[in-house]
Amino acid sequence: MILEMHCHTAEHSSCSRISAAELVQRNFEKGLQGTVLTDHHYFWPPWEIEALRRKLKVPDHYMILSGQEVTTPELGDILVYGADSSIEKGTSLPDICARFPGAALVWAHPYRNENIPPRDKLFHPLINGIEIFNSNHSIAESARGLRDWHRYKFTAIAGTDTHALSYAGTYPTSFDHPVSTIEELAAEIRAGRCRPFFREIPRSGTTDTRVTELMLGTKGRGLERERYIIKAHNSIMSWSSATRTLHIMEGLARHGFQTERFRIPKPLGYDRDGLTAIEQGIQGETLYDKLLYAAPGEATLYLRMTAEWLARLHNMKLQITPPDEFIRDEPLRLERYISAFHKMNSAHTRRAEEIMNTVLETEASLFCRHPERMVQGHGDFHPKNILIGRDNADDSPSLFVAAIDFDSSYALPPSFDVGTFLAQIRNQFYDEEQAGPKAFENIFLQTYLQEARNAESDFLPLVELFRARTSLSISYYLIKVGLGTSENLRRVLIEAEHGLAGLAVKAQDRLFAEHSGNRRDRTG
Repeated sequence: MILEMHCHTAEHSSCSRISAAELVQRNFEKGLQGTVLTDHHYFWPPWEIEALRRKLKVPDHYMILSGQEVTTPELGDILVYGADSSIEKGTSLPDICARFPGAALVWAHPYRNENIPPRDKLFHPLINGIEIFNSNHSIAESARGLRDWHRYKFTAIAGTDTHALSYAGTYPTSFDHPVSTIEELAAEIRAGRCRPFFREIPRSGTTDTRVTELMLGTKGRGLERERYIIKAHNSIMSWSSATRTLHIMEGLARHGFQTERFRIPKPLGYDRDGLTAIEQGIQGETLYDKLLYAAPGEATLYLRMTAEWLARLHNMKLQITPPDEFIRDEPLRLERYISAFHKMNSAHTRRAEEIMNTVLETEASLFCRHPERMVQGHGDFHPKNILIGRDNADDSPSLFVAAIDFDSSYALPPSFDVGTFLAQIRNQFYDEEQAGPKAFENIFLQTYLQEARNAESDFLPLVELFRARTSLSISYYLIKVGLGTSENLRRVLIEAEHGLAGLAVKAQDRLFAEHSGNRRDRTG
């Protein structure tokens, strides 16, 4: 049974701007099965609830009950369920328990204002539960409440703390068994048979980071549920890297990547004490999944939008991170890829080392002294890091594309992201008979070139360079998942060699043309 446990009405709470009728009706429309009114120091008597019910268009089985929010000297605001009369402000916890021995007491929004409740207060002998999700908590504060719930295993509820219509019913609570009276509800809380209503889905992670997606509340009326991505880190170094990523995302958000057709997840903050970083979760399917089954026209649309997203980023010519950071960190990254070849004594180690050395030498010669060529890039731009979504399932213009996972973002040559995407889309779709990787590559590249402003003369040769570089990243992944001896890894490296060979030929032709031109000038 899913109930709203914390809400305020204009009738009996001066802080609220929503009538009881509007509140209950909206909660019903959002798919909840009951509303518990918790006005400040006010208990709704049965006759008043019946009068309210007559104003509504809800079925008889929809529960409307009354608790109340009481300010106490010990813990501040407490939600009281099971008292049959109003309780004065400042009443102590012992007095409430003495007057209403069957009531359940829940500590309201204890993490508000960056408060960190000590364990002894979370297990105060006179309270029966903790409200961990609340609209008066920041996302970081709610994440801290979730962490403590997992750690200490106390009884927890969620409550929207509604004061306006716009967010009514956002944080409901789920009960294991149906209830029909406030006394039954109080008994269920006291027995611990309730929990916040949400989905907690483990996502990808590493030894240093645990990634979880939260989906809060009910869908109702075609609305999307609130989604958050919580990245919990096991070391201060990992957490510091995450705050760097949020800084980049905040910079992109300030430049318009938040709404309309081109988006990134909204950065929502971090908690240093809990070593967590939080961002908005975006509803959508990956470009990879979309392309697997898309009709040709749809596939073209998705690829064009993806290329437009990337061109828009590069056209801004942002440098949120230092322009020398990429070149400084690049040798260590590539050496990590090569170390995987050495560990398995791979037959392809020499080939991979030659690719690495060529890439490093070329990058150093072209970019070390030219920071102006660097623009903020994504750094890991590929079909599984692109989401295609729709704000309204029935509205084609609401289609949008969002890029996720900015952990590898640097100020980069624009050709880096393009080369990465082309190499990755070829690899990811290599064995998919229904998909055409070459056609995908052409559509993406042509669109990018149409949208990009002031592409440099060596842009396409550099795309080949970074395609070859990405082959090392792909090979590293294949080795990690046990495919280090696969034909696919061999193919990836051979194609990289061919790309670099073509790049060398073009460089020689360019030098020859320059030399010939200079000679003609001298003899002309």
